[in-house]
Amino acid sequence: MRCCLYLACLVADCFLHVQNSLNLRLDFLKFKTKMGRKVIVAACSLNQWSMDFLGNMKKIIESIHEAKAQGARFRAGQELEISGYSCSDHFFESDTFLHSWEVLARIIAHPGCQEILCCVGMPVMHKNVSYNCQVFFLNKKILLIRPKIMLANEGNYREPRWFTAWKKLKEVEDHYLPRMIYEITGQRTVPFGDAIISTYDTCIGAEICEELWNPNSRHIEMALDGVEIIANGSASHHELRKMYIRVDLVKSASMKSGGVYIFCNGVGCDGERVYWDGGSMIALNGDIVSKGPQFSLEEVTVVTATIDLEDVRSYKHKLGSRSDLAASTKAFPRINVEFALCDGDDYNLLTDSKPINVRFSSVEEEIRYGPACWLWDYLRRSGQGGYFLPLSGGVDSSSTACIVASMCHLVCEAVESGNKSVVCDIQRITGQSDYIPSDPRELAQRLFMTCYMSTTNSSAETKSYAAELAEQIGSYHMGISVDLAVESLLKIFQLAFSVVPRFKAHGGSLRENLAMQNVQARVRMVVSYLFAQLSLWARGKPGGLLVLGSSNVDESLRGYMTKYDCSSADINPIGGISKTDLRRFIQYCVKAFKFSSLEKINSAPPTAELEPLEDGRLAQTDEEDMGMTYDELSVYGKLRKQNCCGPYSMFCKLLHISSQQCPPEQIADKVKHFFRSYAVNRHKMTVLTPSYHCESYSPDDNRFDQRQFLYNAKWLWQFARIDAEVQKANSSIQRIEQASGKRTSDMPGYANSPSPQVINSLGSLTRQGLGSQGGVQVASPGMDWTGPSRFAKIKEEIPSYQQPSSSPRLQYSVVIRDPHKRTTTDSASGGSPVDTEDKRPRYQTFPSGGKNLKVESQSASQASW
Repeated sequence: MRCCLYLACLVADCFLHVQNSLNLRLDFLKFKTKMGRKVIVAACSLNQWSMDFLGNMKKIIESIHEAKAQGARFRAGQELEISGYSCSDHFFESDTFLHSWEVLARIIAHPGCQEILCCVGMPVMHKNVSYNCQVFFLNKKILLIRPKIMLANEGNYREPRWFTAWKKLKEVEDHYLPRMIYEITGQRTVPFGDAIISTYDTCIGAEICEELWNPNSRHIEMALDGVEIIANGSASHHELRKMYIRVDLVKSASMKSGGVYIFCNGVGCDGERVYWDGGSMIALNGDIVSKGPQFSLEEVTVVTATIDLEDVRSYKHKLGSRSDLAASTKAFPRINVEFALCDGDDYNLLTDSKPINVRFSSVEEEIRYGPACWLWDYLRRSGQGGYFLPLSGGVDSSSTACIVASMCHLVCEAVESGNKSVVCDIQRITGQSDYIPSDPRELAQRLFMTCYMSTTNSSAETKSYAAELAEQIGSYHMGISVDLAVESLLKIFQLAFSVVPRFKAHGGSLRENLAMQNVQARVRMVVSYLFAQLSLWARGKPGGLLVLGSSNVDESLRGYMTKYDCSSADINPIGGISKTDLRRFIQYCVKAFKFSSLEKINSAPPTAELEPLEDGRLAQTDEEDMGMTYDELSVYGKLRKQNCCGPYSMFCKLLHISSQQCPPEQIADKVKHFFRSYAVNRHKMTVLTPSYHCESYSPDDNRFDQRQFLYNAKWLWQFARIDAEVQKANSSIQRIEQASGKRTSDMPGYANSPSPQVINSLGSLTRQGLGSQGGVQVASPGMDWTGPSRFAKIKEEIPSYQQPSSSPRLQYSVVIRDPHKRTTTDSASGGSPVDTEDKRPRYQTFPSGGKNLKVESQSASQASW
């Protein structure tokens, strides 16, 4: 009996053990569905328009739908995507905050926006203080309002004007929701502050734009506190050679502490001079695993990545020093959410996103696509019928024409790829509901009008250049003469004052000469607007045209343009681009678009053609008028804006290039001439045509380069300090020569003391790649280059390694050469070459990549007012 009872108990125990094992297995299976490894996250780039709340809402909802369709369970968006970033002083209006909440209410309640964790950017007023925020919501519940902690306040950014930075780090407060939100969510209050989101399977944090760029970025502490996914809503505008900086920042943010970094950037023109160039990306443990396009006509772009969270955890665990810091890090407030980013039981079947190589666009490609996308957004949102361009046959206006041509190519490519919004826009612009563009030249015929406005001072060559380029682009082109209008205005002046102004070539004074040039330029502006308003009417088509300007950033910096001439327009796509980059762009377009006429345009000397010919020769070139070359202007512009140099500091920066062939006095004269020209022409910046922002040394007076416009052009104190520094430098040079026992000119490899003519034929301030040695190289025609090169004792503070797409810090050298002859064209004799001796001082700059940038200089009269 006892044995039977023992066996019965044993069987019962075995049964219970099996049953418990089965229960444990079933519990494990249930647990597995809640604790997955792989998640899909989405980064969105939307073409928002400031204050267009309806359009912005539709695109946000569309992006959420698309993210869900790609399997994402977390959707991150850009900065201030509900209102648009460039609302500026509209952020002072309570309506902007009200309408943002109204849009958010409709997004939260939308049936297609459920079962996905989202964060969107919008302005929020908390305790009567305005904040730039990211709002997290899920299934009709607001989880967290996270305010921006570090505001952007440089360059084009003025966030502290409208917003306040959140100062209470790792703290949250109750934010009382508007009634319209309460009726949807049932929430009276939600957390507001510096907190993170905890789901069943991971932890999510947020940064907002500037916080990534700040040396004390918030992602550092979040990563140390266990945050595995960080979403950054950004509004980072395009600038030449800037993309690689973003990529490096995102990779670094995810590499130092491990984790997933989601960078979301806007795309398009939202109503300002800047262009948001997209490029949203997702990084994992220091590698980019997904990236969106940098330039696009798409209204909504969503990029996703599949991430194995165990890769994040194992990477973090390997970093011993990180773990030590994490153990002592103060915790963030956590918002617990009953939600898992990993969905279902088949997550292991998902393929992980692999690292990708990011391709950086060349400068020429950036000029081709960025301004073209900006022009397209401006055109379709302005309600106009196209663009009008005074095409002079020079590099600047030709570059503008090529950018419009690029826009036409982008539109046709978008239509071919099935972009319905582009088709809808182009049909509305042309007024033809059945029009489907396929040929860029045929589209240009509808959208783009060019006009060559000649005077008696115009050459046959530039007229033919303009006509040939217009034919290759496909624009509707006309050639007209404005002499009649010029003569009429001069006749009015003659009747009023009984005197006749003359050109300098005809015996007139400098004031007369400038006035005679300016009247031609200003007549062209008036005619441009007349044609822009009525040309479509005359051709039986609806709408009007927007006038395009074509002055480059260097001309604006120097003030080398007539106030209210053709530089005064509706918008200017090249106003933020240097002449050097435009020449490279012209060469690129010859190959990219097969515009062969650009070869002749690029080889011709730049000239405004506002003065009569002298003895059948060109009497005017831009660089002679300015007294400096475009490349030299780039040097001055970078020192003035990027290096924050006044006259004295700029001279000190350039003093190291001095030599017997380029004495300190000459460098001082060049710096003084630039600042005198800058001072007397600064007033022109107050009426500068709104231009596409492209360069970090833009003189745009509207927001980017805020300075006075009335100067004492004598710069008495500053120039006196330069003169004192010149004397000091000369004394130092004499002491060095005496101590060494020989003159610098007697050293091997250096030419003898030059004549004044040789000194006046100097080359340029230019950059040379001198390898790991760095430094300054001084050369003259008689140098023996077979021996070791001589370097000045002053070394450049420049790293030997440069990013391929970076904007390198300049290093300068002086290259001495004999006076050379320049070939010009004698238009009066049918284009036969004429040699004229050119004794202008010339500076040269060479980027470290080996691409030559010649810089020339010559003293001349001030540019026309």
